[in-house]
Formats: sequence, C-alpha cells, structure tokens
Amino acid sequence: MSGMNDKFKHITYAWDDEVAKDLSPLESLVYRSNILGSDQRITNTGGGNTSVKLIEKDPLTGKEVEVLWVKGSGGDLRTAKIENFSSLYQDKLTALDETYQNFEDKGYKSAGEDAMVGMFKHCVFCLNPRASSIDTPLHSMISEKHVDHLHPNAVIAVASCKDQKELTEVIWGGQLAYVPWMRPGWEAAKVCEQAYADKPDIVGILLGQHGHTNWNSESKSCYETSLWVIETAAEYIEQHDKGEMTFGGAKYQSLTEEARTKLLAKFLPVARGILSNKVKFIGTVQSDETALRFVNSVDAPRLAKLGTSCPDHFLRTKIQPLYVDFNPQQDDFDTLVEKLNAGIEQYRLDYIEYYNNCKRDDSPAMRDPSPTVILIPGVGIIGWGKNKSESRVTTEFYNCAIEVMRGAEAISEYTALPQQEAFDIEYWALEEAKLQRMPKEAPLARDVVVVVGAGDGIGKETAFRVAKEGAHVVCADLRIEAAQATADELTAIYGQGIGVAGSGISGCGPAIAQQVDITKRESVEKMFEQITLAYGGIDKVIVTAGVFLAPGQAGMSDDQMFDVSFAVNVKGGYIVATEANKIWKAQNIPGAMVLTTSVNAAVSKKGSLAYDTSKAAANHLIRELAIELSPLVNVNGLAPATVVKGSTMFPRDRVIASLSKYNVEFNESDSDDELREKLALFYAQRTLTKQPITPEDQAEAAYLMVSGQLSKTTGQIISVDGGLHEAFLR
Repeated sequence: MSGMNDKFKHITYAWDDEVAKDLSPLESLVYRSNILGSDQRITNTGGGNTSVKLIEKDPLTGKEVEVLWVKGSGGDLRTAKIENFSSLYQDKLTALDETYQNFEDKGYKSAGEDAMVGMFKHCVFCLNPRASSIDTPLHSMISEKHVDHLHPNAVIAVASCKDQKELTEVIWGGQLAYVPWMRPGWEAAKVCEQAYADKPDIVGILLGQHGHTNWNSESKSCYETSLWVIETAAEYIEQHDKGEMTFGGAKYQSLTEEARTKLLAKFLPVARGILSNKVKFIGTVQSDETALRFVNSVDAPRLAKLGTSCPDHFLRTKIQPLYVDFNPQQDDFDTLVEKLNAGIEQYRLDYIEYYNNCKRDDSPAMRDPSPTVILIPGVGIIGWGKNKSESRVTTEFYNCAIEVMRGAEAISEYTALPQQEAFDIEYWALEEAKLQRMPKEAPLARDVVVVVGAGDGIGKETAFRVAKEGAHVVCADLRIEAAQATADELTAIYGQGIGVAGSGISGCGPAIAQQVDITKRESVEKMFEQITLAYGGIDKVIVTAGVFLAPGQAGMSDDQMFDVSFAVNVKGGYIVATEANKIWKAQNIPGAMVLTTSVNAAVSKKGSLAYDTSKAAANHLIRELAIELSPLVNVNGLAPATVVKGSTMFPRDRVIASLSKYNVEFNESDSDDELREKLALFYAQRTLTKQPITPEDQAEAAYLMVSGQLSKTTGQIISVDGGLHEAFLR
C-alpha cells in the first residue's frame, strides 16, 4: 500500500488489500465509500455517491437479477454502512426511460423529470427502505459495474474555470469526457450516458461546476481511478500555484491568536443575536492558515461576491457569504459591529431581490435571508447552522469553496453558477420536499445549555436530561476529569455529528467539558470564553454545584465553613449569573437560568448552620437576579432535599453519621450504594409521597424550568423534596 501511496502527493491512498480481501462485493462497496469519504480532499461531507451492480437472487421468483446498490439520499460516504445504500432492480430502472419518454412534459427541469424520482420506489429490491439519491439514474445508465461520483476540490476547481471544457482535455489527456453544468436528474444522466456511448474508452466525465464521475469493472480499480482523476487535477493546479500572490496576495495581516480570541469572544454573541432574528443559530469558527489567507487577501471581496460553485456547497452556504470589510489593523470592536450590522442588512435586501428575481410560480416560500457564512479579514470564517453539526458542515463547505477558487484562479479564472441556476437548486421542489421530510427539531436543538456541576449527581443527570431534548451541553465542573467523563458519555450516545470544520474548540461536537471554579471570576470568564468560541453563545445556564459542610466533617473551623459555603453556594451563583449576563445582553436573545438551592433554606434545624444559611441567601439571590436580569432572562431556583444517590454531598462518612443519628440499622460491611439506599428510604418516610428523591427527579425539574414551558415564571424556587411540609411556602 505504501508503494502505491507514493504515486499520490495530494490525496491519501487508503486501500488495504488485507482488509478488503475477505469482504463481500457489497461490503467492498461500503469499504470503498468509507475510505473515499475519509479524505476531505476527495469529497465533502454528505457529498458524492458510489455504486455497484451485483447479481442477486430475487426473493419473489428465486431467479438471478441484476441489482444496483447506490448510496442513498442523505447519506455520507465517510460514515456509510450497508443500510445507507438503496438497492434497485437494474432492469426496472432501465425500463423507466420508456415511462419518462411518454411524459408530455419532459426535458431539463421539467415536471416529468422531477416526477421520475418518485418512480424509483417502484424499482426497489427486497423492500429496502433507504430513499434513493437523485443521482441514481447516473449510476444506472453507466453500464460499468462500479461507479464513483465525487466532489473533490481539485476537480471542481477545473469544473469552475472559465475555460473548463478545454482544460478537461489538457489535464486528463482525453480520458475524461466533458459535460457542461446540468442540474442532477434524468436528463443529466442521459447526457452522461451518451457521452460514455460516444467515447467508450474514457474512464470518466467532468461535470461542469459540479465534480466528476468515473467507473471501472473492479472496486479497487474504480477507487484507484477516482484517485487518479483527483491527483491529476491537483498536480496540474500545483504546477500553476501562485504562491504568495494567491488570491492577489495579502491585503491585511491576521490578528494574533490572543487578540483574535479576545475579539471573537465579544463578537460571536453579538453576531449570533443579529443573525437569530427568526431562529437561533449555532456557530463554528475557522481561523487556520488557509482560511486566513483567503479572508486577508486582495481578491476575497470579489470572489466572495461571485459565490460558491458546487451545488452541494451553496445549499448550506447560500449563494454567497457575507464579507465584512473590516481592517484588523485599524478598526476596533465597535466598528466591526457597525459593519456587521450594515452588511447583514444589505445582505438580506440583496437576498430578497435574488429570490424575487429568480422565483418561479411554484417556488417554495423564501427562507431566512440571513447569511450563513461570514468572512472577516484578520479573524477568519464563521459558519452558522441550526446545530453544531450543521454549522461545521457549512464551514467545511466554504473551506472547500476556498480551495476550489484557489485552484480555479491558479489555472484560469473562477466562475460561479449563474444566479438562476443556483436558485433552481436552492429552491428545487425536490430539495424542499427533502427539508419537509426531516424530523421535527427537538425542543432544545438550537440551544447551548451550560450545566455547572455536571461531573456527577444532579448535575450529571441534568446534562443527560437536556441532551435528550437536543441541547448542546457544556459539562462544567471543578473536577475536569468528571466533567469530561460526562461529556464523553453524551458523545457516545448522541454522536459527534458530521462535518469536519472548526479551529480549536470550535471543532467540537454537541457536548464539551470545561473546568471551572465558580468562586473565581477569572475562571468563570475563561469558561464562558471557551463556550462562546465553541458554539457562538449561550442560552440556558443551570448551576447544580454546591458544598455541604457540617461541623466536624471537613476539619474546618466554623468560620472557614461559613466562608467556603457562602463562596460556593451564594457568590459562585452570583459570579456565574453576572458573567453569563454579559453574553445574554450581547446576544439579546431570551435566556433562562436555574440555581440549585435546598429546602434547608426554608427549614431551621440543627447541625448544618453554614449550609442552611448560605442556601437561604441563595434563595434571595435568585429573586434579586430575577429582577436584575429581567426582562431578557428568567431566573428560578431548584430546591432539592435529601438527594442521597450519586451525590458528592453524601460521602460514606456523612451517610454513616446520619444513619447513626437516626438509629437506622446498617452494617459496616455494607457498600456505599447500600448505605445510601437505606438513608434514602429513611428520608422518604418523612415526606408526604413516601418516595426516595433521586437526581433524575431534580433533573426533570431543572429541564422544565429551561424548556420554555415556564417562560412566564421567574424569581421562583421549586422544591423537589417528596413533600416536606416543613418547607411549604409560608
């Protein structure tokens, strides 16, 4: 394998004969797809498709039939499994052309052409539920056994040149045919079929503004052909690379990493708030050398205005990004915000004009006219999406667009799709139908929820509860190992998502861990800075962190216990609230905060003086914060009682002390969990409901308070104590 890899400088040869030798033909297709998709230079996330034609036994007739296996709609080559491939009778697909030709309304972009997609269902083999890709007829009409259709940056660069047809001949020496831009569908597949028929010796086709398709009789050979096509284009581009004069050379210098971080931490919440005038967005920052070279360049404004080329790109990036004319060496933060506001206002007007000029009688309603990609000299690229995964993909696609423009400008002149063609993809009825088929978003899918104390107990359960509702969860704790363990568990359940963009922490998934000491403002500031860089802002903050110190428990003096108890249980909540409020005010998006107090705040008793009085102060802190942070942020409190299970406030020695105090029988040999269970059952008998109180009970209440269902409730403390009448409101 290493010897073969020596032939490729611009992509990675990943085929391993040892891995592939025992694979079935269908498994080999999956393997080929995965290794193609694993290299960003070969194809973008979710883009491209692969296929194989196999002889299978028909479950109805028992006869052997030819079946086309092709990556289905919405799949991703890098992560695809067998279930992500649709399977169709090849002979039925071939026969569909007669159906198509009988349509009165047929031809490019006709209703008849679009109707053919619905016909694929009638060709499904073995009741396979995977929806078929729009590119299915392309794979069907190329008669070779193995077909790859890909979107490599280097190839799209050629396909986006002013003289793309001539360069196809020059670069690949006549081994690729050329087909000018056509929207994917039946007509485009017919044109490719004819190109193959006219030149049966070719190994592939360059698809104008789009990518390429190639084929072979063997899976490995098809893979190697794909790599040859890409490597050949990349090598030609490299020979013509403009070096320091790429994109016309540098106009601006990048900010230092420290200055960029400081600026972004202030800017991202403002940008998120301005963009989220209809729905909320999650951000991803790209500030690597490649991104900065582009945004700092002389040609960036011109090229940004032209927009992206590959249709896979602008479905997420929109027809063009917003370039903010910011001078990083002269302009300050306020100037950046002014220019952003003006830029977004003009972008929205231009987008509305684009929609009105290009719309057709049956076009779907205009979508949000806000940009999804923002370019800032000296700073980088900021991509936005409905969740972290989507924002990473958006940013990834613009990374790809930059490489496409670099290559095209090196060998010729970059050209984008005409606006009408771009519109007809963006507002294609089939794309709209795909959007409408997507499952309803979870209640917190666009929210960033910070859970302080997420390492265990109530905090960990709360992190799991909000994640279940789709939230991006920041697992914060004084003990970073515990916080990381919670974040890792969430990632294992919900996945990292797709998309491979993002610099530093901004390349994260839907759950991250942060270390924080809430008694120190600098620590809290640093936490929120990292959260902002990761996601663009915050929405909900839930503080479950707290300490319980009883006389003699920690070897502290009474004075020390008061200092620590008030520092964590009162001042800590105040620090978190006031730092979070800076972000909420910058965003100007409604938020919610929950502070965890205790029923002890309302019940006078002996043995926990520092704890009880600190929690009473925390109750009033909630009421004060509700006033201070209104009307933008709702602040409420969660007052648990006797949550023994999984709580750091109930270490073994405290549990044993309590069992002894209440004369509850136990054995020294009992495990920690057994001891906690006995104490929890004892406490339950003191309540009206007679049920042990669990971290899950508290998490449910915490979720309720940030879910939006109590959006008109603020300054309140909700007790989750099983019914302790001593704590009733009085």
